[in-house]
Amino acid sequence: MAIEELYNYYLGNSQISTDTRNITPGCIFFALKGDNFNANEFAVQAIEKGASYSIVDEVAHSINERCLLVDDVLTTLQDLARHHRMQLNIPVVGLTGSNGKTTSKELINAVLSERFKTFATFGNLNNHIGVPLSILAIKSDVEIAVIEMGANHQKEIEFLCSIVQPTHGIITNVGMAHLEGFGGFEGVKKGKAELYAYLKVANGYVFINRDNAFLMEMCASKHLNKLIYYGSENGNTIKGTLKTSDPFIEIDWTNHEESTSVKTNLTGSYNFENILSAICIGDFFDLSPAEINCGLANYVPKNNRSQLTKTEHNTVICDFYNANPSSMSAAIDNISVLTADKKIVILGDMFELGDESEAQHRLIAMQAVKSDPEKIILIGNSFYLFKDDFNAIFFKTPAEAVTYLQQNPIKDHLILLKGSRGMKLENLLQYL
Repeated sequence: MAIEELYNYYLGNSQISTDTRNITPGCIFFALKGDNFNANEFAVQAIEKGASYSIVDEVAHSINERCLLVDDVLTTLQDLARHHRMQLNIPVVGLTGSNGKTTSKELINAVLSERFKTFATFGNLNNHIGVPLSILAIKSDVEIAVIEMGANHQKEIEFLCSIVQPTHGIITNVGMAHLEGFGGFEGVKKGKAELYAYLKVANGYVFINRDNAFLMEMCASKHLNKLIYYGSENGNTIKGTLKTSDPFIEIDWTNHEESTSVKTNLTGSYNFENILSAICIGDFFDLSPAEINCGLANYVPKNNRSQLTKTEHNTVICDFYNANPSSMSAAIDNISVLTADKKIVILGDMFELGDESEAQHRLIAMQAVKSDPEKIILIGNSFYLFKDDFNAIFFKTPAEAVTYLQQNPIKDHLILLKGSRGMKLENLLQYL
């Protein structure tokens, strides 16, 4: 089936589903395949549950006119999203980076929504499946879209840009993330810079943190023309100064015409640059300082990223959605400067570090010890390698840590809880 023909089906049934547990009446079900599943087998079930059509790529499952046969379901989903994007005549901000992608996306969305009908990637649907789903969720009344793009290997951002077709772009930063797939830090820089390369060809705008030497180096190599700078020094379109981050961030900022300040609900000084990027993008799209500040002040993190949570007994910095050496180091630095009588650091393993894993886990363990909290708990096989090297409590699994917390209740502490998604450290929260 030609994409143009399928697009006509989409226009009449614009809800997309890839999971039979989330079928909505009239949606189109895309029967994706994975290492351990083949959704072609559920195509008829999806229709029985209310889907208008199922997109399949196996003849055996194309049993009636509502099971539409294509060569490859995933490629078709991506091509359909690309075709839909070409029909949208709106600014699209493409966003990537090693750390801060989702927080920056949420802040940019919060700011732009003060003036525009804005669409932003839901959650972190930022990969080769999530990005097409995000694009296909953009309705005709949307005025600006903010699309998050993640990557764990080179050429992935380049491919996602072919679908997103951003008119504007921002790389939050580059750090020690997905080193295994990228082939080291230089590979990370090269992979993230694919967004700059796309915007160079597309003659798009780039928002760039002038304080970040790596980003400036990457930007210079692409010879970009339309640059909008933000940072802490004079000469930027937006200049900001961190007033405090204990516990919540408050900043002063100016756009050369007006100076103002804003207090946010975010913790962690590392979020200063994420906030400044949202200010810069809001200013570019002609929002007033008052509108920008309103969007920032009203944003409350709820995604376990830099989220300060009061439990019955403690205050917990919930930052356990994901982790890499760069973000882990920043989180440890942050709790070190926060005011609290008693502090505990609980860290889980960092994944996808390849050959760098042992060295990076050792460095983070060392930093945690130097930060001198009352107690350090390190969880996971990678940290466990150093159980005889550092003055910390080690567990191989989160379940072992839960048993310890049940037997040794913690009260009246400020606690950092951070680790990679696969560690599922959220299971510890109820015991803190």
